[in-house]
Amino acid sequence: MPRVVVRAPGTGAVVLRPGETLLFGRAPRAAAPGRVALTLPDCAPHVSRLVGELVVGSDTVALHWVGAGEAQLSSLFDAPGGARRVILARSMSALLDRGENQLVLLLGRQGERGFTDLVVNIDVEGAPAPSAPPPDDGDTGKGPGLVRGSRDWFVALALCEPWLAGNDDYPRPPSNREVCERVLEWHGYAWNLHRPQRVDDAIRAISAIAFGVTGDPFLAPRAGRLQNTRFAVARRAAELRLVTSADLAEVVRAARNRKVPPPPASSGPGPGH
Repeated sequence: MPRVVVRAPGTGAVVLRPGETLLFGRAPRAAAPGRVALTLPDCAPHVSRLVGELVVGSDTVALHWVGAGEAQLSSLFDAPGGARRVILARSMSALLDRGENQLVLLLGRQGERGFTDLVVNIDVEGAPAPSAPPPDDGDTGKGPGLVRGSRDWFVALALCEPWLAGNDDYPRPPSNREVCERVLEWHGYAWNLHRPQRVDDAIRAISAIAFGVTGDPFLAPRAGRLQNTRFAVARRAAELRLVTSADLAEVVRAARNRKVPPPPASSGPGPGH
């Protein structure tokens, strides 16, 4: 019989037993009045009033994600075969593993220094179940992001291309030259990205949005190579969906269409025909 303990920064622990359900989010009581709810403190305005539904069954524990944004779920200790990590999007469900599960609302917390990740720890003592369709969430603000079609947006697309294309085992992030060439190929104009410093500037701007002020690796002391930081920025930007595989497919298709020469104009029938 599972026993579940939910903890979030600034709140007391919530203990759940079989047959109980917990709703949580920025203002879950407003989204689902009359049900057991946990209000997450210091939520950013783009976090939905109701983001998740935690259902404890007799043998299983299920998390149903109903928020407008996305979150990262990690099983840290006793997951079969080792730790796992998945990205949750709206209408997705996941069975939680025995042990500690960590739910990260990407840039979901707002403080004096800007947006940071909001972490919810879910300890499962027992074993992890699907449940009823999720309720509709409330209105949300717009989360941090990039201006579509801007220089930084195209740089993020080039930087994240290996992840967006499914090449997660790509040995390294694209170089400054490769980023510039990709942007030129896709957009037809590469701003000032022929200068490596301008690519670095764009990646720093992407990092600030992807990690928030306090988590930005460019602002932390670096012990490793700069390439490792760039790798982390690319993966994080892809996870946060600052750019998507659909964006990549769209710019590739547009670039291909520009290269196709128009069909020759018809000269019409000649004299005497």
